[in-house]
Amino acid sequence: MSENVKIKAVLFDLDGTLLPMDNDVFTNGYFKMLVKKMAPFGFAPQELIDGVWTGTAAMVKNNGAQSNCDVFWKAFAGAVGERVYAARPQFEDFYANEFNQAKMFCGFSEKALESVRIVKAKGMRAVLASNPIFPMFAQIGRLRWAGIEPEEFEHITAYENYAFSKPNPAFFSTVAEQIGLRPEECLMVGNDADEDGAAAKTGMQVFLLTDHLINRSGRDLSVFPHGDFEALQTYLANI
Repeated sequence: MSENVKIKAVLFDLDGTLLPMDNDVFTNGYFKMLVKKMAPFGFAPQELIDGVWTGTAAMVKNNGAQSNCDVFWKAFAGAVGERVYAARPQFEDFYANEFNQAKMFCGFSEKALESVRIVKAKGMRAVLASNPIFPMFAQIGRLRWAGIEPEEFEHITAYENYAFSKPNPAFFSTVAEQIGLRPEECLMVGNDADEDGAAAKTGMQVFLLTDHLINRSGRDLSVFPHGDFEALQTYLANI
């Protein structure tokens, strides 16, 4: 990657980046809510959770042939049975409604919106590049928990409009393609050294936000600019 290439767009991760959270606390909390929602429709708790994880794993492995949405439901049905298709309206109702109560498992930082506004004030484009494993209304819902309206971004990734997921480099290449830029013209801001750091494989620059850092493989963070929200804002102001 060339440090001389002008950055024209900044891609922001959501969970743990714009929306402060502990991933395990959030996931465990919202799964309990999903189990409660779906119990009346005959879904046993562990069966349901295992099925969702099976569908999620399929999206992570998606090779681009189908949308993540289609891949998820096919894998989910394979794990739990075809009856999931009849219950799909209830699942989607959950993510549009009860899911919003999961805000209680997340934090909040005013610096999230401030950071997006810094990008736009400098004439760069702002993109929400959250891992596209949730429906669009769940992406927008979590964005609002962070105090940010979807209109702040010109493009938002979701399981309906993407066929790759992090950490597949093809996800980042696709985002760049969707907004008409080369990866080298984009900066990925995220908190996961493996998932967001994978953007560097496409030539994107990467900034790792360390407030809720995830570094499962123990990567050397010195290869990326990194730091807390204040460090991020300083970095954005100077690119």
